[in-house]
Amino acid sequence: MKDLIQFLTEVDDELVLEKRLKVLLTPNEISEMVSRLKIIALLDEGVPQRDIAKQLGVGIATVTRGSRALKELKEI
Repeated sequence: MKDLIQFLTEVDDELVLEKRLKVLLTPNEISEMVSRLKIIALLDEGVPQRDIAKQLGVGIATVTRGSRALKELKEI
C-alpha cells in the first residue's frame, strides 16, 4: 500500500495523476470508485441510504458499504 500511495502522491500535475490511475485501473474500476465517492458524499449530506441506492441505481448493500467507509473516514 505504501508504494501505491507514493506512486500516486509524488505528482503535482492532475493530468499525470489521471494517467497513472488509468494505467493502474480498468475503466470499470474507475467507474466504481467514482460511484463510491458519490455514495460517500450523499451519505455525508444526510441523504437516506434507500434514496441513494435508487438515485444511483446501486444495491442497498453497496450503499451500506459506503456508510461503513464514511464512518471509518470520520474516525481518522
